[in-house]
Amino acid sequence: MRASELRVVRIGPLGPFDNNAYLIIDPASRGSIIVDAPPESERILEAVRGTRVSRIIITHRHGDHWAGVDVLRSATNAPVYCHAADSEPHADEVDGVLADGEEIALGEGRLRVVHTPGHTPGSICLLTGHILIAGDTLFPGGPGHGDTPDDLQQEIHSIVERLFVLPDDTAVYPGHGDGTTIGRSKREYAVFASREHPADLCGDVLWEA
Repeated sequence: MRASELRVVRIGPLGPFDNNAYLIIDPASRGSIIVDAPPESERILEAVRGTRVSRIIITHRHGDHWAGVDVLRSATNAPVYCHAADSEPHADEVDGVLADGEEIALGEGRLRVVHTPGHTPGSICLLTGHILIAGDTLFPGGPGHGDTPDDLQQEIHSIVERLFVLPDDTAVYPGHGDGTTIGRSKREYAVFASREHPADLCGDVLWEA
């Protein structure tokens, strides 16, 4: 099986912040991986029926992506993984850490970890075939929230250097809301890059605003 044949299912919106969780399934083996654990994770458990959950992967440290970890782990006995830089304040719930470029086997398919710091120090995306699960790094219209100007610049660097090298038809599945594509995001970013911006720019930024 090629990585592109792994099936990705969006579960959401969940909780007060309209989070998305994702279930990655290998149809041949019925193995699965859960990505993110927002509030209302009981709905994720409904989606995993008939599969064997091998891991729970959290894209970054913010609490709205962790709220359901205990529910998911107790029901599936699956270990919880995140990037080492985001293991705090959840260290007691983390069973293992993921590194940039690491490949995770699911049946005969593969997921690749892409470290994209900025929104948080340990933010990661997961790539399988032409699908990128982007956490809160990249959304339709712009990057994830940057708390400081340095955070925003680091996040933009991550997006440009790590994500915009992917094929234009790569589908982007974000941590909240609807998806986009790498090609569309690159076109939007070109508008942003063509303009001058204040040195203290941060917060919620739109490429074309």
